[in-house]
Amino acid sequence: MFEYNPEIIAEFRANSGRVGGRFATLDLALLTTVGARTGLPRTSPVVYFTDGSDIFVIASAAGSDRNPAWYHNLVANPELTVEVGADSYRAKATPTEGAERTRLFAKAVTVQPGFAEFEAKTRRLIPVLRITRIN
Repeated sequence: MFEYNPEIIAEFRANSGRVGGRFATLDLALLTTVGARTGLPRTSPVVYFTDGSDIFVIASAAGSDRNPAWYHNLVANPELTVEVGADSYRAKATPTEGAERTRLFAKAVTVQPGFAEFEAKTRRLIPVLRITRIN
């Protein structure tokens, strides 16, 4: 998805979070993280899901054996800016573990079954991150 990011980001921002094509039916958010190595801001479009007042994201990298760069950025620097629709806010990312990770991943699969395919393609445990708004 990396090569499409600038176009997706521009379309997202021009249309209050709505994009077309293969992402038209998905809930998409923009995560602006701080680069783990560079310290520079990095914006990534990701599919998100809700859990109470929080959102959560799946670091699937489409089933790659490596985690996506935005995941490494959030592990190094967990504070980020989230854009959902026309809303933008500061948040903190927390990796989930154990039963919570299992529950959230299963919840994502019920909405977007492709995540089960990604899980089957890789040997790694795909991380699930909880994103909590900072007041």
